[in-house]
Amino acid sequence: MGSFIGHILPGTLFLLVGAWHIWGSVVRYVSNPNTFRVQVWNPVPGFDGRFKLLELYVISIGAFVDLCVELLLATHLRFFVGGALNTTYFNNFEHSGMLLMFFMYGVIALLSEKTRYLPLPNGALCLIAATAFCAEYLLFYFHSTTHKGLEGYYHVLLAFLIGLCIISSAAGALLPTSFPVDLCNGIAITLQGIWFYQTAFVLYGPMLPSGCRLMDSNITCHSKQSEVRAELLANSQLFVAVLFVLVGTVVSYGFADSRYRNCEDLAISSG
Repeated sequence: MGSFIGHILPGTLFLLVGAWHIWGSVVRYVSNPNTFRVQVWNPVPGFDGRFKLLELYVISIGAFVDLCVELLLATHLRFFVGGALNTTYFNNFEHSGMLLMFFMYGVIALLSEKTRYLPLPNGALCLIAATAFCAEYLLFYFHSTTHKGLEGYYHVLLAFLIGLCIISSAAGALLPTSFPVDLCNGIAITLQGIWFYQTAFVLYGPMLPSGCRLMDSNITCHSKQSEVRAELLANSQLFVAVLFVLVGTVVSYGFADSRYRNCEDLAISSG
């Protein structure tokens, strides 16, 4: 069983990074389509030093904070019972492993940008990001708590969105000049963040569908019909999320095109 805060924290991280990725992608493309390159992360234009790498700091610090919440706060440091690993907190241990992968990605990317000891190309960073998403996918696909019913359905949809993140991240290394690939990656990450929020509010917050309830740390529905209606509602919520992100992407593209078209200086500073 998850928790409200356990979904809100990673959801906020993915939502911020994904929305920034969409914006960075469209700005770089409209500025100079001929020199466009896929970027696994987007610097803050017009800044040098720490602010330029703000996205990487958000990923590293955000993943580290969430890791501390899962591994230290939620477990109360009770890692072992009777000399064996505490099975009560297997869920937290699994989440910690996933968060560690994103923390490592952020740190590796920072080392690559700020030092001369790890000068990795962007394609390699794309594959490292895809590896982190793979760890997340495996977590939600083979989960120790074995989500069932409505809870399982929401996590199946989440795993689907994570799969899109894996594919688009890996494709960035294979198609380094593709604007659709770069944009798709930002859209997939944003949708994942929104779906974390949706899962938090529906399963662990005030939006639990009629006919279902939270009892003994499990989501149960009164009848099969109630569960089916709740799953159909989840499909509608995902559709609204996709529509919202696509409209936002189109609006962002139109605004960026009107402001930054052929702005080569911006394209250079963001590259």
